Amino acid sequence: MKEKNYGAEGTPKRDALEQELKMEILREEIKKLRKENQLTQEELGKLIGVQRSHISKLENNATNITIGTLLKVLNALNAQVNFKIEKKRNRFII
Repeated sequence: MKEKNYGAEGTPKRDALEQELKMEILREEIKKLRKENQLTQEELGKLIGVQRSHISKLENNATNITIGTLLKVLNALNAQVNFKIEKKRNRFII
């Protein structure tokens, strides 16, 4: 279904979808961890030096998250993320 609606892997439309799905999973995990730590958005914001509205936007997909903010959030939530950097397959545009 993904291929039918968004194109084959490696196409710009499909890449955008995959990126958005990964960001949504990350946002949901942050929200889950915040709640598990019994923190409000305001309390988490204070821990990392931002307003509650920034945490709300982060959790509700209204803003992109910087790596610096991500690391601050995860540190405050006593969590970590593992990065794996791989070279993409060669793409040929016809």
